Amino acid sequence: MSKRIVFTGGTGKAGRHVVPYLLERGHEVLNVDLVPLDHPGVNTLRADLTDSGSVFNALSMHFGFEGFETGDGPAPVDAVVHFAAVPRVLLRPDHETFAANTVSTYNVIEAAAKLGIKKIVIASSETVYGVCFAEGDKDYKAFPLEEDYDVDPMDSYGLSKVVNEKTARAFAMRFGIDIYALRIGNVIEPHEYSMFPGFLANPPSRKRNAWSYIDARDLGQIVDLCIAKDGLGFSVFNAVNDTITAREPTAEFLAKWAPNTPITGPLEGFTAPLSNRKAREVLGFKEEHDWRRYVG
Repeated sequence: MSKRIVFTGGTGKAGRHVVPYLLERGHEVLNVDLVPLDHPGVNTLRADLTDSGSVFNALSMHFGFEGFETGDGPAPVDAVVHFAAVPRVLLRPDHETFAANTVSTYNVIEAAAKLGIKKIVIASSETVYGVCFAEGDKDYKAFPLEEDYDVDPMDSYGLSKVVNEKTARAFAMRFGIDIYALRIGNVIEPHEYSMFPGFLANPPSRKRNAWSYIDARDLGQIVDLCIAKDGLGFSVFNAVNDTITAREPTAEFLAKWAPNTPITGPLEGFTAPLSNRKAREVLGFKEEHDWRRYVG
């Protein structure tokens, strides 16, 4: 069923693949970003999401000039997908990263909830698991990494994502709406599979990503499934592909490269250490872009 979707950050690395995926499924999308998205049929509204008034306006405007023809004012928005953020550490000072990411997410969720929008999908991150931007070599507490993990990031970016999940939970309870947080793995664009031979040759380089990834197009599928799935309230999903970025079976690989981390659940075959089981079982996610299709 076609939906009207406001997508923040659609010009970013993930968004520029997710937005076309949603359009292909028949949805109508307004991109809200500081930089235009060069894609047919998508208008970009330039807005600073740390400004609450700008967010309320962005979520209650026409998507394009055609909206004026109805004479009925802006049509209702069915869903908001919030990907806009400072995308990692070391791009801006730590306090700015934390402030921008938490305030913008609060503003987007508050505006959507108070405007009566019942479905919100936000971008959380694998960094909440505490290893990606940790100081020194930190071990994971257990594999597989599932959504009930005790998240403990050290860095400003990962911490901002934990706060955003708490913000989402609060508003979902307060307004009785659905807000789904996607703990997105290392996003891989189609042209980036050329990096995988290097990943395979240097296993320690992928520890910070738990030897997992998400194809940007498969991320589009997960977002689309979240929009279609109603009634979960606040829920968290690991947004990753099915398999480990290694040639060896997962249990054998982890015994060698993560010997200090206990295995507390099934890791059959080449299952990714950062588990997408919940996305598969609850949303119906079916991977389309296994890295082995693109790497000899």
